[in-house]
Amino acid sequence: MTRSEPKYKFKQVMLIDDDSLDNFIHQKIIEASFFSEKIFVNTGSKSALEFLSNLEVLGSQSISIFPEVIFVDLNMPIIDGFQFLENFKTTLPEKFNTTKLILLTASISTSDKPKAASISKEIKFIHKPLTQQALDQI
Repeated sequence: MTRSEPKYKFKQVMLIDDDSLDNFIHQKIIEASFFSEKIFVNTGSKSALEFLSNLEVLGSQSISIFPEVIFVDLNMPIIDGFQFLENFKTTLPEKFNTTKLILLTASISTSDKPKAASISKEIKFIHKPLTQQALDQI
């Protein structure tokens, strides 16, 4: 009897959160649900932007490894989640328009959704912690 390979919903996703414990928990949830075959983890928006820009420089070689979904925390030092989204939109507009963007946040501010919508109406919100149910809706 041979074991079949699990069926993943996506090939690559990226987690961006300055809290390493949150990243670890969310990574384990993504792995356990077979949501993505590969998970890129960044603890800061600046390093995530550099990584994505480097993938873009690789050109066609990067197409198969560019994250299809990016989960980004809102409240981070230096470059927060909104600044990450604005920078991503400016520096990689084609990828911005084809990547599923999800704000994974503990914030309950009522101004967050309108601010995100001003960047893109396609940005989704999920409140921490990430759950199987939330992943099923993506």
